[in-house]
Amino acid sequence: MTSLHSQRARLLPALILLVVFAIALCTLSVAEAAPNPRYASIVIDTENGAVLHADNADAPRYPASLTKMMTLYLLFEAIEDDTLSLESRLPVSQYAAAKPPSKMGVTPGETVKVEDAINILIVKSANDVAAVVAEGLAGSESVFAGQMTDKARALGMMDTTFRNASGLPDAGQVTTARDMAILALRLMQDFPGYYPYFGKTQFTWQGKRYQGHNRLLDSYAGADGLKTGYIRASGFNVATSAVHDGRRILSVVMGGFTAQSRDAHMRELLDSGFARVASLAQGDWVAQADIYGERLQSPASPAPTRDDPIRELIAQAQSEQGDARPTPTAERSTGGAWAVQVGAFSDRMRARHQADQAADFLDLGGRVAVSSTQGARSIFRAQLVDLEESQARRSCQQLAREGIDCVVVASGR
Repeated sequence: MTSLHSQRARLLPALILLVVFAIALCTLSVAEAAPNPRYASIVIDTENGAVLHADNADAPRYPASLTKMMTLYLLFEAIEDDTLSLESRLPVSQYAAAKPPSKMGVTPGETVKVEDAINILIVKSANDVAAVVAEGLAGSESVFAGQMTDKARALGMMDTTFRNASGLPDAGQVTTARDMAILALRLMQDFPGYYPYFGKTQFTWQGKRYQGHNRLLDSYAGADGLKTGYIRASGFNVATSAVHDGRRILSVVMGGFTAQSRDAHMRELLDSGFARVASLAQGDWVAQADIYGERLQSPASPAPTRDDPIRELIAQAQSEQGDARPTPTAERSTGGAWAVQVGAFSDRMRARHQADQAADFLDLGGRVAVSSTQGARSIFRAQLVDLEESQARRSCQQLAREGIDCVVVASGR
């Protein structure tokens, strides 16, 4: 009996530990499964702006220090138009010096060189230096925030309002994952000479070395930028771009529970994004809406593998009806202000061909148009324009039922 009691005594702590461990695992599973109201994400192909993945991409979110990407955009503009140079020095005010952390601890009366400010904003994400830049460019941070919002609208960031240059908490400072992706993409396209700054993991200032927070630059092969951010209201945010096999994609994750879980999820999104880009490599047609568009289907739907899906759709319809055209199912255009976009291409003729075939299949009155966006390379959007909104939506739904992705946009977008 004594031996049995002794064995039980020895086993009891182990049993208790096992029970505690099991409870902890259950608690962790529940926590991981709990919905995250701050979460949002988007993945795009930077070559053509195609959306490869989107989840809550247009839901309002707090940008936190992703805000500093716009501060940097305006700073790069000032350098490019010779308002400033990399060697220019920006004065530190009492207002800027009083900003809460993260900060460099600059003091009123000293100056910060513009190139140092760039490194500081990207790597250290210092709020005091963000205010220094704002005051240096606009005289005050409030005026600068207005300029940031104006620039956001000009770039197509229609759901973003800035209230400060740093991303410090402000209930009125909101954005979306899509808008942050647009901003990151425009930074790469408009200022390619300055983009390498976003790949820095450390810098030296006043004799001291500072290490950055962006662990993805070291933990994901091909990652070379851009920016992290965190405030309590936003959760852990990050915008990341990476290159694999000569193709670049860009992703934004917002609302991570921890920096580690955010980074792990970003790695998953980048992996799946590159896999999807590879699956589309057979043809030049882009199956997804571009980043500025509004999808009618889930962006996670499988990408068509056909080289020319609209051509195949027309051929199928004609084989069923002889040489007759498909029965018209959409009304004639009445000169409205909406469009159906059926692809984005690197070649104008290919875009025109795609739009012509879409018009032929739909037997839809209206004007075929090819619009272009300028950046590192031109992207041509194939559209049927001059439609009423209801016409455009019904037409896009008709294409969607046949497995053809499309997007409804306001004409001119």
